[in-house]
Parts: sequence; C-alpha cells; structure tokens
Amino acid sequence: MDYEKYMNMALEQAHTAYDMGEVPIGCVIVYNDEVIGRGANRRVTEGNVLAHAEIIAINEACNFMGDWRLEDCTLFVTVEPCPMCAGAILQARIKKVVFGTENPKAGCAGSVYNVLQDSRFNHFVEIEKGIMQYECSNIMKDFFKRFRK
Repeated sequence: MDYEKYMNMALEQAHTAYDMGEVPIGCVIVYNDEVIGRGANRRVTEGNVLAHAEIIAINEACNFMGDWRLEDCTLFVTVEPCPMCAGAILQARIKKVVFGTENPKAGCAGSVYNVLQDSRFNHFVEIEKGIMQYECSNIMKDFFKRFRK
C-alpha cells in the first residue's frame, strides 16, 4: 500500500478544513486500495463536537460497506486520533491506523494513551506513525500561528 499517496489525500482534506477555518485535520479510509471514506474537520462549521475528520470518514466508509464493521480497512489521518476518534476506530474494527504527526495533548494512539492497542479491549489496531510528519505537523503549526494573530 502506498502510504504517501493516501496521506497526501488526507492532507488534501486537512487543507479543506484549513480553508474553512477549522483545525486542519484530514482523513481517508482505504479498502482494497480504494478510498471509501473521506473527512475534513468540521466541528465549527457544523457546530457539532462529533464532526471530527475520522468520524466523518468512518460514517462515509460504513455507508459504502453497508456495515459498521470496517475490519479490512486502513485509516490515514494527518494527526494522531483523540480519545473519541480512537474509540470509534476501535468500535469499527478498523485494522490499521496510519497517522502523520503526534498529538501530545490528546493523542490516543500512543502519545497520551493508547486506546487502539489496550489489551483489555476486544480489538487490536495496528499503528504506523510519522508518515509525512513534516507536512502534517506544519499545516497545524501554520494554522495555530494564523489563529493566534
């Protein structure tokens, strides 16, 4: 699987969020080398705490699959998932998460906690981190620098 190809697609979603004034996080879900779900952060736009990129992409992927189980899917996201998104990823039975940059304040794929690989849960998610880390980190830094002005 071409990780950079799919992370670039997730970055496109992050740029969409950025252009809307949202925290620039983007996500794509891949099944059999096909993107079946896309999401850009939309919390402010929708006024809904659930409108994270991963949740939007999971909803789209579930609609595509006609099922809540996304067992053979890989989720690409620009920033390490938060607790809510990590829980949804776990519940959807997603096989693997690939993320660009860590989230030291709320990351639940190893930074603050590792929901995705806690042996007490009934599902284990593979994790690959640091794919296109520079690009994923820089869009966040640029956004918050602009936001603070």
